[in-house]
Amino acid sequence: MRMLRVPVGIVALVTTVAGCSGGSEGATASGEMPSAITLFSVTDKTGPLSYAGTSQLEGIELAIAEINDQKYLGDSTVVLESRDAAGEAQTAASQVTEATVNPQVAAILGTVTSSQSIAVAPLAQAAKIPIVFTQSGSEGVLVGEYTYRATAPMATYYEQAGEYLQSEGVKTLGILYNSANPTLTELSERTIPGMADRFGYEVTSASGVQNTTQDFTAPIGKILDGNPDGIAIMMNGAQNATAVAQLRQAGFDGTLVTHTGSGAGNLTPAGPAGAGMTWPTDFTYHGTNPATQEFVEAYRAKYEGDNPNNYAAEGYDAAWMIAHAIDKSGGASRDDIQNGLQQLVAEGFTGAEGDVTFDGNDMRVKGALVQWNGTEEVLLSEK
Repeated sequence: MRMLRVPVGIVALVTTVAGCSGGSEGATASGEMPSAITLFSVTDKTGPLSYAGTSQLEGIELAIAEINDQKYLGDSTVVLESRDAAGEAQTAASQVTEATVNPQVAAILGTVTSSQSIAVAPLAQAAKIPIVFTQSGSEGVLVGEYTYRATAPMATYYEQAGEYLQSEGVKTLGILYNSANPTLTELSERTIPGMADRFGYEVTSASGVQNTTQDFTAPIGKILDGNPDGIAIMMNGAQNATAVAQLRQAGFDGTLVTHTGSGAGNLTPAGPAGAGMTWPTDFTYHGTNPATQEFVEAYRAKYEGDNPNNYAAEGYDAAWMIAHAIDKSGGASRDDIQNGLQQLVAEGFTGAEGDVTFDGNDMRVKGALVQWNGTEEVLLSEK
């Protein structure tokens, strides 16, 4: 399997690498291909967001196995050093600092949460080492030309949720959200209210809770006092299942929208109570793009028939971004990778997430709309 080889469309013919500071253009790059190219991963293997971090790491490891098996980089082998941030921004910062001062580390595959990514992005930028984040959809993550994001921010494709609300005839909407998560806060306080006029609904109530909240009775009661037609549940991981179960127990049977954090099996504990939860996503294993299905088949082969989630697809594409950058620049120094990444983001590529483009260093995808039917995630539509 050799994925992501051919860009989907060249936006501009790049003759001079743009956006590089400190003279990081081809003239300063080494052009050397060492026998071992070390990438450094910082993610959440344990802690409340391990469901995202462990899946991301599986995608990274699959990509690296393919890169090496295919000899995509000739006689050079990609080696991965992996660390566990365990949900702590301070730990992530310490680990990224470890990577920046190690001359053997060519690039970093970054954290999956905005709070961590905001903390570590300036460190990588200051050290002029390329770092590719996944998830981390809030502002303050892309702080310079060495910082990249291999996940399209949900706000860039969340209008599909607005279209769904409109199709369901929703006129009033309540929002229950995790206010400790910067991405979910932006979506709940800015994106969803900002779409209201366009899709014909009014936000009647919004209640924020914390990471540790498990009893949603009070905020649910506040939201239901407004008698909304629909409710957006914007929680971290397993919180989504708890919240929807309690919402159904409170008697709400209206339209429900959520976000990608309800994927990755997080609604399984809710079972039928979660049926109807609908969300836009950058990746679904039901996606019809041939490259997506090629990735799905490879993932199932490696991980005992399991279906990949969006976090795995994002990690996979992030690792392949680094490989493509090395291939384009002809070298594996930090400057080489930076130069190659600048070419890659100008051109776009096809990956596990389908046809990918960039706005600056920030990924964009068409996205899809999926729904939990009580037992599994199903595809409603693709863009």
